[in-house]
Amino acid sequence: MRYRILATLAAVVALFAGLFAAPASAQTLPTVVLVHGAFADATSWDGVAADLRGRGYTVVTPDNPLRGPAYDSAAIRKALDGISGPVVLVGHSYGGMVISQIKDPKVKSLVYVAAFGPAQYEPVMLELDPIRFPGSRLLPPALEVKVVDDPTGPGGKNLDGYVAPRYFHEVFAQDVSDATAATMLAHQKSAALVANLEPSGPPSWASSRNWYVVAGQDRVIPPASQRFMAQRMKATVTEVNASHAVLVSQPVAVANVIVAAGK
Repeated sequence: MRYRILATLAAVVALFAGLFAAPASAQTLPTVVLVHGAFADATSWDGVAADLRGRGYTVVTPDNPLRGPAYDSAAIRKALDGISGPVVLVGHSYGGMVISQIKDPKVKSLVYVAAFGPAQYEPVMLELDPIRFPGSRLLPPALEVKVVDDPTGPGGKNLDGYVAPRYFHEVFAQDVSDATAATMLAHQKSAALVANLEPSGPPSWASSRNWYVVAGQDRVIPPASQRFMAQRMKATVTEVNASHAVLVSQPVAVANVIVAAGK
């Protein structure tokens, strides 16, 4: 009788343990950290983040200061410090330069979304070389500059670049609706021009598993440049017929690549 009671209690405990235990898949899913690029803020990831959260992922979208690779990567490292467990680190556009400066054992893979993936000593501008990679329309008058308050700059000031409002839709995000482009423009963050000239340190992609989303209709980073960078980092490549804002216009396609990178 005693053994029968003990067996019954053990079965009840096992049942409740099964009810309250987290699913195995949820326990093993990595945290996804999404790093935005220049001329955008963290809201540019809203569609991708919502898709991933719907699949059970924890998603973090830290602010990228857009002051320069060394400064910005330090800010993203602080976000990583608060995460336990594996991480998939994702960068869009200039955000790719930033994630390339981060080496953290928690990061199991890198995902570049229409992003810069520089080699050591390379600045962002080298990957916009119009001789090797013609086609970028991120030039004056679409690209404008302004003086901004910036405690990281000399004398508390800096010279920032931004996409002129009248060109933003056609150059940055030609495949989104007028309303979506207007929202993106309202969230545009200017970027320090010196961020484009600061050379990369030893890139993390050289010792990482890498994925790359090529935006086939990109008018900011020419697709040929993206393919070159993806091939150099031996990335698994997915090409999407989209603008530079592929994360906004094709969030499910981007999320699918991130999921693959996390397996």
